[in-house]
Amino acid sequence: MAEKLKIIPLGGLNEIGKNMTVYEYGGEIIVVDCGMAFPEDDMYGIDCVIPDVSYLIKNRSRLRGLFITHGHEDHIGAIPYILKQVNMPIYCTRLTAGLIKLKLQEHGLVNSTKLVTVEAGQTIKAGKFQVEFIHVNHSIADSVAFAIHTRMGTVIHTGDFKIDSTPIDGDVIDLARLGELGKKGVLALLADSTNVERPGYTLSESAVGQTFKRQFSNCDKRIIVTTFASNVHRIQQVLDAAAACGRKVAVTGRSMENIMKVSTELGYMKVPKGTLMEINRIKGLPPSQQVIVTTGSQGEEMSALYRMAFSTHKQIDIGPTDKVIISASAIPGNEVTVGRVINELFRKGADVVYDKADMLHVSGHACQEELKIIHALVRPRFFIPLHGEQRMLQIHKKLAMQMGMKPNHIVVAENGGVIELTTKHIKCETSVPAGEVFVDGSGVGDVGSVVLNDRRLLAADGMVVVVLPISSHDHHLLSEPEIVTRGFVYVKESEELLQELRTIAYNTVEDMSARKRRDDGEICRAVRSAISSYLYKSTKRSPMIIPMVTKL
Repeated sequence: MAEKLKIIPLGGLNEIGKNMTVYEYGGEIIVVDCGMAFPEDDMYGIDCVIPDVSYLIKNRSRLRGLFITHGHEDHIGAIPYILKQVNMPIYCTRLTAGLIKLKLQEHGLVNSTKLVTVEAGQTIKAGKFQVEFIHVNHSIADSVAFAIHTRMGTVIHTGDFKIDSTPIDGDVIDLARLGELGKKGVLALLADSTNVERPGYTLSESAVGQTFKRQFSNCDKRIIVTTFASNVHRIQQVLDAAAACGRKVAVTGRSMENIMKVSTELGYMKVPKGTLMEINRIKGLPPSQQVIVTTGSQGEEMSALYRMAFSTHKQIDIGPTDKVIISASAIPGNEVTVGRVINELFRKGADVVYDKADMLHVSGHACQEELKIIHALVRPRFFIPLHGEQRMLQIHKKLAMQMGMKPNHIVVAENGGVIELTTKHIKCETSVPAGEVFVDGSGVGDVGSVVLNDRRLLAADGMVVVVLPISSHDHHLLSEPEIVTRGFVYVKESEELLQELRTIAYNTVEDMSARKRRDDGEICRAVRSAISSYLYKSTKRSPMIIPMVTKL
């Protein structure tokens, strides 16, 4: 019987975020990445979405390690939640380890987790797997791809990457090593599909630094810059531009402060001498000497920029003497919230510069020509597109076919799909449990689809509570039912409708009492059905109906 390697994506397919891929060989398992996704607009009250790892819990005895490509939330955000369910050693580069450690400290998991730091170029043995770390460029420092070596062959998992010939830290992607592996023979390639729709090449990160210098020079206003906290190289370019223009820099926003602390301690960020100041001290300087770096590039309600825009920030008031630079593009789905913040900044009289107006952001993901270079170097026998929505995965499949790959050597899978590889064949015919687990406050997984549907119903049509004071002696109503509404109608303007609901509830209960139906559950179901039916006919709305029996 031919040897098999199984690859099981538990997240990251048909979506942006929640990246997690399982590799299974010789009875042993390793996992690559452990990310979260932002909730969609109709996921009311949900803080984040993480992968369903019931398959890993079931097979915990076979787990040999968790390997992380880089420190973005869609690759590390689920770690503290998953580790509470299934613990395993974590292998990653230094900056990624620093960011993961912050999460482990927050959740009290530092002492119970083995966190191993690995340099690019090193190989880690994990059971029957040997995982080689290969340096790549991305919008966060210390990003790597993996060459996963087994006796059956080598699989290359790119993680998020682009080919940047002028990176800020001077370390270009290790194309030479990818080419070497390609010459030796690569069984399968799993590659980032995020920018596969875009022709050409992704611009270098250094292009943004030129824009900062242009925006900072000859500007007499205070400058407020927001970007992704994790983009250490972008923040470095803000610091360099500020120092070159004789400005001081202050930082606000918890995640930004944490990242700067970790990255400076580890040497990934070099703050020009005398540039950084406390935010309370910098306010004493003229506006032309101030730069404030802040969180909030995605319009997040709790972020520092959002609070500045809506006048709830304790230290910063925005006005006509400010220039706000938004050095990020909106993540798909966040366009409305970002637009709301930009509109509010304009309303306050600030000069707002954002991506549509200048070269203020470049992607961290490879465009078509870069993806073709990787395919040409690696020359894989099989290909599995990763990290993208369905259209991106399908376009990436076509791109691989343009590079000469056979259609039956490419698999576009779903989350949970079990991709089986031998040295000659690839197929995906079975699946394991996979899906979304919702994190709501301190609860993980206790909000399911039923609760979310209730929240959507409440948000769409509101709630009607029917209080039924029933005699415990003869089971008749002691008084007229009380109607309480929330998010449905304004009581003072709808007395006629509410009186009709009282009458319907009263008649329903009395009818059931006359027929000797005295079970509280049955009474509630009958009242709910009667009122729901009436409301839909008269208002075309379907609020949540909650009958409550009070026995007196």
